[in-house]
Amino acid sequence: MKLFKHYVLPTLALGLMLGATSCKKDDVDDTTDNTPETPTEMKSETYDYNFNNGQLVAGTAYAGTHMDNLTASMMVEETGDNSAKITVTLENTVDGEMYMIHAHDAADPATTPNGTPYNETPNAAVFTQMVTGNGSSVSVSQTVDMSFDAITTSYEGFFVVHDPLQNLSTTDLTTYLVLGTFARAQAAYTLTSEMFNYDFNTGQLVPQFAYAGTHASNLGASIKLQELGSGETRVTVMIDNSIDGESYMIHAHDVADPNTTPNGTPYNETPNADVCTLMAMGNGATVYASQKSSLSIADITTTYEGFFVVHDPLQAISTTDPTTYVILGQFAR
Repeated sequence: MKLFKHYVLPTLALGLMLGATSCKKDDVDDTTDNTPETPTEMKSETYDYNFNNGQLVAGTAYAGTHMDNLTASMMVEETGDNSAKITVTLENTVDGEMYMIHAHDAADPATTPNGTPYNETPNAAVFTQMVTGNGSSVSVSQTVDMSFDAITTSYEGFFVVHDPLQNLSTTDLTTYLVLGTFARAQAAYTLTSEMFNYDFNTGQLVPQFAYAGTHASNLGASIKLQELGSGETRVTVMIDNSIDGESYMIHAHDVADPNTTPNGTPYNETPNADVCTLMAMGNGATVYASQKSSLSIADITTTYEGFFVVHDPLQAISTTDPTTYVILGQFAR
């Protein structure tokens, strides 16, 4: 009997210890939450900007030689509680040209040196960058010590892309390729545009005026009319398959009674400078030139009556011999 007692007691004690250990483990498993924490989702927003046609401030439409197909977008990404990354992307840049991109704080014009509605010195703490064009799309970024919400709701400023083809100015808004409110949705773009295409002059307008010369007949042209916020119009002419290094004179000539013109031409021999008097230097591909007209798009496309002429750069210019015109057509029709 002594042997039995000695055997049973240790066995019972071991069983109690195991039971206690098992119960303790179960208690821990029942109370521990092993669900992984969901990371906080960072905010992001993108804003699109059109070319400066005076849609933000009438009378400030871009005036220069840069093509008006340039656009911009701005992405604001939250990177922390009080930091964000701002990335600006430009489309249709000029290869090799340096674009200055700035944030300008909004200000009372009565308090600024030149009456601008913004501080003329860019706000480097928000965005002051430069990027070199490549003929297509380029991007540049800046990380700022501001929260996403502060940039997109509290900060009041202007977003500016300066023209690399002119001297930098922070007071002349007509030199700005892009002008909009910084990190805000832009107002609906309601300004209209129209495009007109022209083939080489083979006499399709007037048979006896067909081109006679040595220029290749694969040249073509187009006119783009862009409504400006002031009610005026930007007139842009593009010439395809130009000859590298040759100067193309581009004119609008008003329709006239041949009985009243010095050489019996059905147009005024002096070009109409308020509609279109341009010069474009050939580059072996597509070239363009533009100017501002005081006429509205409606006036140019319905009321104005004139001829669109591109002169042959390989001959002496003549406004009386239409057979020297590589392009001849009705203006904006």
